[in-house]
Amino acid sequence: MLLAERAPVDARILVLGAGGGLELKALAEAHPGWSFDGIDPSPDMLRLARQTVAAHAERIRLVEGYIDSAPDGPYDGATALLTFHFIPREQRLDTLAHIHRRLKPGAAFLLAHISFPQTEPERSQWIARHVGYSAAPDADPGQLQQAREAIAGRLTIFAPEEEEDAATGRVHGCVAVLCRAQLPGLGRV
Repeated sequence: MLLAERAPVDARILVLGAGGGLELKALAEAHPGWSFDGIDPSPDMLRLARQTVAAHAERIRLVEGYIDSAPDGPYDGATALLTFHFIPREQRLDTLAHIHRRLKPGAAFLLAHISFPQTEPERSQWIARHVGYSAAPDADPGQLQQAREAIAGRLTIFAPEEEEDAATGRVHGCVAVLCRAQLPGLGRV
């Protein structure tokens, strides 16, 4: 809905973190005139995405790699949903700049990722909640523990205070790039 507010009926959309293709499928079904470039570093996930989006394959191009592998654009909008916590802190600003350069002036960029307290016991509670939310009722407890350990050890998750600092421009100017890409009247970097 947020993309559709600014994107034309024949929009070209960039999806960073195409994953298994569910986001692409939902967007393609909701917007039959849009075309998509989905980027993901995992060949296994892209194989799954190809199956998931098969009915819309003529409008979806999948690219293996990171944002620097994405076509130049210009795009009418972009998404990075539940992707940025996989990106190391020191690479986030560069990733945002790559997205920004590919967007048309005034194009929407939707970013959503995980943020929770990084002090214990809150951190462990939030990780357990995240794993529990996505777990099947009959999930193997050993696999759930492995998932909790993977999230704790592999993802770059900020505390809400760190996110707020970024939102006010106190951390690497990260959000300044975002705001200028999204909000009218702020110009382009």
